[in-house]
Amino acid sequence: MAKVWIPALLRRYTGGRAEIQAEGTTVGEVIASLDRCYPGIASRLMEPGQERLRPNLMLVVDGEVSRQGLRHLVNDDAEIHFVPAMSGG
Repeated sequence: MAKVWIPALLRRYTGGRAEIQAEGTTVGEVIASLDRCYPGIASRLMEPGQERLRPNLMLVVDGEVSRQGLRHLVNDDAEIHFVPAMSGG
């Protein structure tokens, strides 16, 4: 199963857990798996009514920034990070 790192702002959905194991062969399937165990987390990771990540999140898979979003293929030993975008001036 893939290892998923949960941003601090979303840990209330996971009971405070920062790292979770989840099944799936794509990032989209991994998010669906997370949502089955932690209802509501998918709505915080994905845009409502859309099949894409929220624009304020950057997806990092195995240390590489991904532009494939939910379609990004993952293997059982993948590490997935959802990194909140930084803004300011």
